[in-house]
Amino acid sequence: MRLGVLDIGSNSAQLQVVEATSGAPPLPAHGVKIPTLLQDAIDDDGGIGAEGVERLAEAVATAVRDAADQRVDYLYPYVTSVVRDARNRDEVIDRIEALAGVRPQFLTGDQEARLTYLAVHRWYGWSAGRLLLLDIGGGSMEIALGRDAEPDLAISLPLGARRLTQLLLPDDPPSRDQLRALRRYVRDTVGEVADRLRWEGQPRRVIATSKTFKQLARLAGAARQRKGPFVRRELSRRDVRHWLPRLAAMPATERGKLRGVSAARAGQLLAGAVVADTTLTALNVSRAEICPWALREGIMLSHLEAITGHVADVPLQPVRHLDEHRPAPSTVTPLHPAR
Repeated sequence: MRLGVLDIGSNSAQLQVVEATSGAPPLPAHGVKIPTLLQDAIDDDGGIGAEGVERLAEAVATAVRDAADQRVDYLYPYVTSVVRDARNRDEVIDRIEALAGVRPQFLTGDQEARLTYLAVHRWYGWSAGRLLLLDIGGGSMEIALGRDAEPDLAISLPLGARRLTQLLLPDDPPSRDQLRALRRYVRDTVGEVADRLRWEGQPRRVIATSKTFKQLARLAGAARQRKGPFVRRELSRRDVRHWLPRLAAMPATERGKLRGVSAARAGQLLAGAVVADTTLTALNVSRAEICPWALREGIMLSHLEAITGHVADVPLQPVRHLDEHRPAPSTVTPLHPAR
């Protein structure tokens, strides 16, 4: 059986396909990225402009056709915070459904934290002990803490790298006053939960996921992605502090030329680095391990459990098929008839 997850975000619609077998790890069998380029399509009222909506819907339609070509049996499409928080969210999702034939779901911040924790916990296994998870996305930062399959604590904070760049770093490169205001905002927001996390006790391992942490680790000398997921990668607070002033002095175009930094995400990397440094400091963390699994893998694992009879952590709403007359099944609609 082939399972696909379609991550629809501000930079791309990213399809990841795995050969799904109960008990086996969801290692990728196929993947594709179609640019969405929504950074400049968001208006002052928080909506996505007409051109951006059309570009997004066309990217999703292309990814869905690719999933069908890959003989994907089950597809879970979901939108990230750029669409979830948009003023015209329903209009965007309606247009995607009309053009691509699937209706994407959206996850709450709490669900994202729990699903990412699920992936991280599975990656490190039961012997990992108490885990502290940190994930900096585009619209929010997720924090989870726990020892077992379910986290004891799962939190989502409005500290996404893209969101903070748009709100607090209007200049490129930003001024010192803008950076001070950003750091103060992040410190105050993290401070609301830092005491609770410290009260829970020291974790055995601190795990970081997301593109922000991976790019910062790459800047600090971590192995390239092509070396594979099983290579150990780390990021220290000292490394982040070393790079922060250099990133702050560069315009986004120059950051995009650094090793491991994609041009599409270069503009928000500085805000992500400030969030990383401030959070690591507030939680008294000197070093974090980089986990190759994150939200997409958590969704896959959750659906694998649902398909094999366990309870999923995300709502399994039917995805509309091109054949409107076929009865909707109780799980995610196959992209093609059963073979």
